[in-house]
Amino acid sequence: MSKKWQADSSASFVRRFGKSSHELGQTSGNSSCPDIWELDNGDIAVIGSDLTTSYEGRLPEGVTVDPGERLVVIPRKTILAAKADIPDA
Repeated sequence: MSKKWQADSSASFVRRFGKSSHELGQTSGNSSCPDIWELDNGDIAVIGSDLTTSYEGRLPEGVTVDPGERLVVIPRKTILAAKADIPDA
């Protein structure tokens, strides 16, 4: 049986994947989200809108949001801009 993955809150931000929200024209103020970052342990941090409550009654079969997790939505433009920075393996 495999060990359950757990997020490491001591991991540090290493680099942004893609462009900032300012570069993509997705923010109008000093706000810098949404964003995608690689952490020093290889995990990925996603900054977006917390829509857990909005989606909780209509998740696809087999999909759950466990206690301590949040469903975060980011713009398509953000993930597409990050594609080139995400390694294949």
